[in-house]
Amino acid sequence: MKVLVTGSSGLIGSTAVRHWDSLGADVVGVDNDMRRVFFGEQGSTRWNLELLRSQTQRFESYPIDIRDREAIFELIRKHRPELVIHCAAQPSHDKAREIPIVDFEVNALGTLNILEGVRRHAEDAVVCHMSTNKVYGDAPNEVPLVEHETRFDYARQEDYHGIDETCRIDRTLHSIFGASKTAGDVMAQEYGKYYGLKVGVFRGGCLTGQAHSGVELHGFLSYLVHVAIHRKPYTIYGYKGKQVRDQIDSMDVIRALEAFACKPRPGEVYNLGGGRTNSASVIECIDLIEKLSGYRIEYRLSDQNRIGDHICYISDCRKFQRDYPQWSVGITLETIVVGMIQSAQRSISAE
Repeated sequence: MKVLVTGSSGLIGSTAVRHWDSLGADVVGVDNDMRRVFFGEQGSTRWNLELLRSQTQRFESYPIDIRDREAIFELIRKHRPELVIHCAAQPSHDKAREIPIVDFEVNALGTLNILEGVRRHAEDAVVCHMSTNKVYGDAPNEVPLVEHETRFDYARQEDYHGIDETCRIDRTLHSIFGASKTAGDVMAQEYGKYYGLKVGVFRGGCLTGQAHSGVELHGFLSYLVHVAIHRKPYTIYGYKGKQVRDQIDSMDVIRALEAFACKPRPGEVYNLGGGRTNSASVIECIDLIEKLSGYRIEYRLSDQNRIGDHICYISDCRKFQRDYPQWSVGITLETIVVGMIQSAQRSISAE
């Protein structure tokens, strides 16, 4: 089997590389370390690429920019993958505001390049497109909420499981990042529904894990562990730190993509997150990290929330679980945080 992974040095991409390599697949990676361009040296994934090269048997990596249409077409024509895991993206709300053209080129046109390359040269391939819950914009904020001591939560019982795929994606404030990802999301659906390609769209919640190169502008749980270990200050933007996210480990994400790949449903859309069990507010995450690590996080509260930010977002994954009942979230939030702390401490010891 041949698998193509874009963003192969990133969190989900590198987990996909390791997983399919361990199963004996020939894995082709595409990653030109644009995270270093976006976020500086701390955001670079070069370290992860070196790990992949040392830990895998059948992995080859190409430093191609997914905006380079002809290079992407030629790569797909040459390798003719049976499975494509498309993770490459500009992932940050805040950064997108500074670079709207680059953001759109990467998230929308880059996605189109992958889809069209598959249509032309590998039309039988299954494509898993990593989208985001930010395609819903701030529409989830219209759900009635109740404020508790440490978090916001849904006020109505019918919203208990969170936001499902029927939430609208238009007539809402997305942020520039959310808009570019929406364009890619809808185009991926269309290649499934119109052209009949085996495309699945996965709207991720907070995707996380030990391979995450978290920075202040993206990957807040990983970055929280980083600031705790390195004793850096942290700023919480808006909502008194009570905004809620659901965390899902990258391996649980890969297990979902694998289930879809075995039984693809062309053009289907699925929410993919940690659900209520793995949900926590920012200040609850801070408390958990302090409890598990013994470090104290010095933070300040800003009244200015990020544009388009969700006050309470929990992924309702029941649609995916109905279609793929063998899948469920298997890695708890506490286990995720413990793994991140141990990984960060090992990195310090190695310095």
